[in-house]
Amino acid sequence: MDIKVIQALFLFVCFILSSFLIISTTRSRRRSHRTAATPPGPPRLPIIGNIHLVGKNPHRSFYDLSKTYGPVMSLKLGCLNSVVITSPEAAREVLRTHDQILSGRSSDNSIRSINHQELSVVWLPSSSPRWRLLRKLLATKVISPQRIEATKALRVNKVKELVSFMSESSEREEAVDISRASFITTLNIISNLLFSVDLGSYDSKMSNGFQDTVIGLMEAVGNPDAANYFPLLRFLDLQDNRKKTKEGCERLFRVFRGFIDAKIAEKSTRDNPKDVTNSDVVDALLDLITKGDEAELNTNVIEHFLLDLFTAGTDTSSSTLEWAMAELLSNPKTMAKAQAEIEHVIGQNGVVQESDISALPYLQAVVKETFRLHPAAPLLVPRKAESDAEVLGFMVTKDTQVLVNVWAIGRDPNVWENPNRFEPERFLGKEIDVKGRDYELTPFGAGRRICPGLTLALKTVSLMLASLLYSFDWKLPIGVGSKDLDMDETFGLTLHKTNPLHAIPVKKRIIN
Repeated sequence: MDIKVIQALFLFVCFILSSFLIISTTRSRRRSHRTAATPPGPPRLPIIGNIHLVGKNPHRSFYDLSKTYGPVMSLKLGCLNSVVITSPEAAREVLRTHDQILSGRSSDNSIRSINHQELSVVWLPSSSPRWRLLRKLLATKVISPQRIEATKALRVNKVKELVSFMSESSEREEAVDISRASFITTLNIISNLLFSVDLGSYDSKMSNGFQDTVIGLMEAVGNPDAANYFPLLRFLDLQDNRKKTKEGCERLFRVFRGFIDAKIAEKSTRDNPKDVTNSDVVDALLDLITKGDEAELNTNVIEHFLLDLFTAGTDTSSSTLEWAMAELLSNPKTMAKAQAEIEHVIGQNGVVQESDISALPYLQAVVKETFRLHPAAPLLVPRKAESDAEVLGFMVTKDTQVLVNVWAIGRDPNVWENPNRFEPERFLGKEIDVKGRDYELTPFGAGRRICPGLTLALKTVSLMLASLLYSFDWKLPIGVGSKDLDMDETFGLTLHKTNPLHAIPVKKRIIN
């Protein structure tokens, strides 16, 4: 073989080997860089990863771990890569800077049991045309400023019914289950908004059934589930979360179908469309189907849409009111201060109106402080990275679950003075709010995934709380002191008091 050919072959082989070496080194460096940029986290055990470190209250477990591993922490939960966020700065990166990339959803085992991930405004990806349709329907048919204003009298009347129930209990000197009573109120507000009927009664066990169903659903969806961490176990349903979700949803769907069928039958016998001022949400949605204005809308989609509204609108508001009352009963001076403000604004023989709330800054501070210490969804709804994103210098890789621990942020001593104390005064004279712009206080989330019903929730909780404080003094049952009141939590998608709050209303004035 010619010497020049041999030299050429030798140079070619050297070039190939050099290129391979350069590419390998570059890839190795990239892997090293990515490894170095991975958020810190605790050591992992084979197969289970860090599952053994997560207790029955994951928000507390994650908070304790973050004290060691920082505000952007990596965990391996079985097969699921997770990143937990526990600082306002990191929350801003997730909820604002990388909102689009980190707004995906990992639908869990229980949600898939009813195919809800394909029909739900909560669980659909934000890039989905159906998600955009449902958000539009929320904005125009459910929580538009016009509908919120039009239903103002409804909310006031339902809260008056709550006060009347409390008044009857007061005459009997009977302790009231605050969670149940406030749930019935919010249930009737939501059911009238959706169907124009009361679904709850303060004297009926049926209302307890609704509450048990909704709370059971929230717990089944929010509870840690082995199938979410080990997909091969899905068919076993080891913790019965699929079964509980399916049974609970079917009970609610039967109720929804009854109203939908009745309204369809009514529409078929009516010559003229119902007056807009008298129509409810289901009327408005069925009109869209009849007119063919929304091709993707059908009764099945409406049922799942109603499920989102029903569960999100009832349980979270009643739970927040219960936490607020529990904190006030534990802090009598704070309660007295809130009551004095309300009486100064309303007078001695009035009725609290929604328009009065803006003149009650201390009451608003009480509500904010309740959201800080007891956010309804302590980890928000889990997000998923649609692609790689960098959060405070750490790489969050595609398909990673992202949990924003708003419970931990609300108790961060670097953000809040005396973080574990209930002190509404911390909000007086400050612009900080819960509407998704202040990342140290985001109980409703922020960005494109912010809870769309936050305005309605704030109005409902504030009106109920102000009315109960205005109309009654409150005392705990005999043998229970303000310092003895337990604040134990039960974790689910919504955070509940483990032991329902019972308190005795003491009537302060004549109630019409």
